[in-house]
Amino acid sequence: MLYLIGLWESVRDFIATGGFVLYFVAAALLIMWALMIERWYFLSLEYPKLRDSIISNWEARLDTTSWSAHRIRDAWVSEASEKLNARMLIIKTLVAMCPLIGLLGTVTGMIAVFDTMATQGTGNPRLMAAGISMATIPTMAGMVAALSGIFFSTRLETRVKVAKEKLVDSLPHH
Repeated sequence: MLYLIGLWESVRDFIATGGFVLYFVAAALLIMWALMIERWYFLSLEYPKLRDSIISNWEARLDTTSWSAHRIRDAWVSEASEKLNARMLIIKTLVAMCPLIGLLGTVTGMIAVFDTMATQGTGNPRLMAAGISMATIPTMAGMVAALSGIFFSTRLETRVKVAKEKLVDSLPHH
């Protein structure tokens, strides 16, 4: 329990040092990881059932060679592909947005530095340090969030592509 309190205080201090923009980075990160975990869950547990259902329906058909049978096959593959790719664009967008949100923190931090310089002069580096921290921490946080998302989202994209190719290969059209 004390560990969690200490962890919370560290996070709170980090956000206080980096400014309000870190809340937006945290929100984007939370949504991105929730979606990636959902996609991983779908690919691991739900999609195999869908794939097996499509394959068994295809193998149960008497006609697998006619034009209409090929259109049915294409429709089933398309439906599975749509379910496989669901929310992947949102994940990729959130990965791309994280560094941009961090740059927004850079801009707001630099505004704070310039505001301090305008009101207090340039002679006191201590007064400018808070604004400089507010400028660099959100940038770092945005890049770290994006890096964590890039790796996992790329793995998800690869799994989606392989799953679709295996489904297509599992539905022979004679």
